[in-house]
Amino acid sequence: MSTQPLRLLLTGDSILQRRLRSRDDGVISPLFDRVRTADVAFTNLETLANDYRGDPVLESGGSHFGAPAWVLDELVDAGFDLFATATNHSLDYGVSGLLQTLEALEARGLSFAGTGRNLEDARRPVYHTHPHGTVAMISCASSFAKGQEASAQRPDLPGRPGLNPLRFETVHEVTPPQLAALREIADQLGLEVERQQKIKMGFAFAPSDPELFPLGTMNFRAANRAAVRMTANRKDIDGMVRWIKEARGLSDVVLVSLHAHEQAQSKDVPAEFIPVFAREMIDAGADLVVGHGPHLLRGLELYKGKPIFYSLGNFIGQNELVPKIPADGYERFRAEPDLTPGLVYQKRVNNDQVGFPSDRRYWESVVPVLTYEAGGLTSIELIPISLGWKEARHKRGRPRLAEGEEGRSILERFAALSKPFGTTVEIGTQSATVAL
Repeated sequence: MSTQPLRLLLTGDSILQRRLRSRDDGVISPLFDRVRTADVAFTNLETLANDYRGDPVLESGGSHFGAPAWVLDELVDAGFDLFATATNHSLDYGVSGLLQTLEALEARGLSFAGTGRNLEDARRPVYHTHPHGTVAMISCASSFAKGQEASAQRPDLPGRPGLNPLRFETVHEVTPPQLAALREIADQLGLEVERQQKIKMGFAFAPSDPELFPLGTMNFRAANRAAVRMTANRKDIDGMVRWIKEARGLSDVVLVSLHAHEQAQSKDVPAEFIPVFAREMIDAGADLVVGHGPHLLRGLELYKGKPIFYSLGNFIGQNELVPKIPADGYERFRAEPDLTPGLVYQKRVNNDQVGFPSDRRYWESVVPVLTYEAGGLTSIELIPISLGWKEARHKRGRPRLAEGEEGRSILERFAALSKPFGTTVEIGTQSATVAL
C-alpha cells in the first residue's frame, strides 16, 4: 500500500432508471461530491444495463430491472469504481440479458465481479488499482431463483452464465408431535410413497442426515421447539475462500460483497448463516464484508477488527420508474394488461399505502467511508443519507445528505442495529464514527 491513506467509500443498492445529473442537481450533488473525492467507491449494481434486451424470465427478483446501458455512464460520472453484479435481479432477462449487461460493462472497462459466463468467471475477484492502493472485490448472492447460479465449465461443455452463488440449506425444526403429524399427512396424501419411488428410480436421493424428513422442497427435523435453521453451502464457501487467498496476496484491501434478503426474526436482522459466512470470509483473509439486498439498514459488526456491514440498504431507489414490465410481471402483480407501468407499480403498493413507499426505513441509509493506512483500517466515518421519502414518485429515490434531526435519527437507528454485535457508534453533528 502507498504511504498515502486509501479512502474507500461504500454504498448499498443502486437501482437507476433515469439520468442522475449528480454534478448539477443541487439537491444531490453535495453527496456525490463526497463519492467522487473518495479514492475508491463501491456500489451494488441492482439493475441490468441491457437496454431491455434479452428474454424476461418467469421468476424475477420481484420486478424486472432492465435499464438503459447508459446508467453505467451515469454511475461512473457519479464517482463509482467498483460494481458488484451478483443480485437476485442478475438474470431478470435470462442468460441473454445477462450477456448484454456483461458486454456493456466490459466495453466500458469497468471493475465488476459477481456474474460471468461460467462459475469461475462469476467467482473470480476483480482488482481496482488507485495510486493509494489496490482493492480486490468478490461478489456473491444468496438470494436468487434456481438455475440463475453460474455453473462450472467442463472439458466437453461450456458452463452456464450466471451469478456467483452462496447457496444455503434450510431445515425446519419442529416438535416430535408436529413431526409425527407431518409424517402422517405425507403418508395419507401419498407424498411419501412418491418420494420413495423417485429414490428407487434414481431420480432422487435419501437425505445424508437420517434425522431429516423431506416433505416437498422442505426438510424437517425433530427438536425441542419450532425454529428455522439455515446453513451456508460448504462447497460455495470453499470456492470463494480459494479466491480470497489469491486476492490477499495480490491487493491491499479485499472486499467481499454479499447480496442477501434472508432474515432472522425481523427484516433488519440477518439470517443465521450470514454472520457465519461473513466471519469465515474474514478468517480466510478478507478485510471487510459489505451486505445489501433487503433494501434497508442492518447493523455493523467488527469481527477481529474488520467490518461486516450486514446491509447498507438502498442508495439509489428508482424501482418505481421501470418503464417496461413483461407480461409475467403484470400477472404477478394482478394488474390489468392495459395499465401503464407507473400505474402497475401504484397498484402493487396500493397508492403508497403498502410496500416500500409506506415505510421510511427503505428511504434512509448510511454511506461508510473507510480509511486504510499501512497498518490497516484506521477509521470509519458514517454519512447519513435520505432518498426523499414521500416526495413525488419521479423525484424520490435520489440520495442526498441527511442533515439535522433527520440525519441524527438515521445514525441513532444504525447505532441501535449495531449494538447487538458489540459495535459502538459515536454520533457527531453531521456524521458518526465507529469505535475501532
